[in-house]
Amino acid sequence: MYIVDSIVTVPEHKADELIEVYRNRSRSVDKADGFHSFQLLQNDKKPGELTVHMEWLTKDDYLKWVRSEDFKRIHELEKKYPDQELANIVPKVNKYKVVAE
Repeated sequence: MYIVDSIVTVPEHKADELIEVYRNRSRSVDKADGFHSFQLLQNDKKPGELTVHMEWLTKDDYLKWVRSEDFKRIHELEKKYPDQELANIVPKVNKYKVVAE
């Protein structure tokens, strides 16, 4: 298993707006080879901190996704998001290999 967490921090008054964006996401990643799951997590103590948590069967599956045309298309759309405060967010990405369960 391979896990990728993308952590973003937005002003607290924008958190619900970003949550709604993810609730209405395209779900194209769900069809990618090796995709296992997606969750959007909200920090309990810092509501403006959100983590996109994705699980993949292998690192190679994840790398195929990030190199895909679908990935590029989705991330280009994010740059065109009407709310520039949200469009300019740069996530902190952490990647993990599951070593024990």
